[in-house]
Amino acid sequence: MVQHAQTPVTSPPTTAPDSPRSAARRAWAIAVVAGAAIVTAGAFTTVPGLLVTPLHQEFAWDRGQIALAASVNMVLFGLTAPFAAALMERAGIRRVAAGAMLLVAVGALATNWMASPWQLTLYWGVLIGLGSGCLTMTFAALITSRWFVRRRGLVTGALSASSHLGQLLFLPLIAWSVDRYDWQPPVVTLALVALAVAGLVALLLRDHPADVGVMPYGADEFVAKPAAVEGAARRTLTVLFQAMRTGTFWLLAGMFVICGASTNGIMWSNWVPAAHDHGMHATVAASVLSLIGIFSALGAALSGWLTDRFDPRRLLTVYFTIRALTLLALPLVFTASAQPSLIVFAIIYGLVDVATVPPVIALSQQTYGDDGPIVFGWANSAHQLGAGASAFLGATARDVFGGYDPVWITLAAVCLVAALLAMVVRENRAAVSVG
Repeated sequence: MVQHAQTPVTSPPTTAPDSPRSAARRAWAIAVVAGAAIVTAGAFTTVPGLLVTPLHQEFAWDRGQIALAASVNMVLFGLTAPFAAALMERAGIRRVAAGAMLLVAVGALATNWMASPWQLTLYWGVLIGLGSGCLTMTFAALITSRWFVRRRGLVTGALSASSHLGQLLFLPLIAWSVDRYDWQPPVVTLALVALAVAGLVALLLRDHPADVGVMPYGADEFVAKPAAVEGAARRTLTVLFQAMRTGTFWLLAGMFVICGASTNGIMWSNWVPAAHDHGMHATVAASVLSLIGIFSALGAALSGWLTDRFDPRRLLTVYFTIRALTLLALPLVFTASAQPSLIVFAIIYGLVDVATVPPVIALSQQTYGDDGPIVFGWANSAHQLGAGASAFLGATARDVFGGYDPVWITLAAVCLVAALLAMVVRENRAAVSVG
């Protein structure tokens, strides 16, 4: 059984909890606000791929220097997540989420005054990486675990899809704006959206159902709010060291390294340059990537529903196998225009793009209990390490081989490895004690 340190809790309010219907409305409203924050943060993660050519032309910077900012962004995006989860438990979800959106907005606005590659790395890589890293699937897992007892898989899938929904809402418009107005106006517009969402989070998001006198959705009784956890960073590292003693953690982290390398790592920073190699216009390439985002959202929501009903390990095996087959077929269907075969690739690949998140969150929670969101945060860090490495190595491989075909084939092979790893995850719970 999973063992945990006893966490002091605050007393329930003196007034009676609100009705179940009111609790349901409040829980879904919180999920919508959290989704808006994730959507906005997700939009910033896809922009660097659209800025490579404009920045190269304007500043004559090497493409590798520009890609470095994207890699730093991805790595910090992942490394921030587990600490952000613990910080949210210490300082409150609302404060951390609102502050993160402000940091993202400041980083985006600051790019308008940059003159050197290191400034791009600082503003987009560090500031936006840290801010958006607080609004990842770990944030989604914490919201879900506090506000929902029923429909957790569905809500997790929907919030997981929110990041890619940012692509759907912003990416084609940003690509068109960059093509028509250069890169500064769309970046400033995104920064202003981030400021507006920061205000929305500060006004409407709440840390725990007890704050507003309601029960979590689907709960049978009132749940008192846990007391603020002291030593957020220490607890985050303690959970990591305890989890590292279990084989399940290494299997989850290994799968997520491959997951990050074969999804956002290669796609967000290398898809548009790869399409350009085939003669495809940037706006068309962004539209195809947006189509992937649409079906990623659908796939994540569907995966959440499936995770409530089927073995998460088997789902992961199926998802990684399908992803491997689509990447293997990509060199055969990549053309100068969006042919039906490429559209089929975008649909199938999109459906399994983010679908891995709900099963991994479920396995983390099943195995590590209350520490599951933090453990998932560390697994997500591994995801982003794989993504950062893939973003840089993918561009490097393009320079060495003159094209991306070897990259697609290599990633297909490692996805098959991830499918095998999913098959050997143990079903029994790990004994994790956090003191």
